[in-house]
Amino acid sequence: MMHCPFCGHAAHARTSRLLSENVKQRYHQCRNIECSATFRTLESIEEIIQPSNRRDLPVPDIPLSPAMQKKYKGYPASTLRN
Repeated sequence: MMHCPFCGHAAHARTSRLLSENVKQRYHQCRNIECSATFRTLESIEEIIQPSNRRDLPVPDIPLSPAMQKKYKGYPASTLRN
């Protein structure tokens, strides 16, 4: 949940759209009727914490978390298939 950058109350997502495969733009509106500010955010996938257990899926071009980098250092991308 996002909070209003003006009054700090909860804000809800009014609409969203994909900008790319890993980035979503959202429009939020403050739930405080006296404020009612509207603002836009960007949501993106920053890093992989744990890869998928499914071996049939391609490995996405997304950085691994520092812990995953350490675990898989020097191994090929196919290693991400547990």
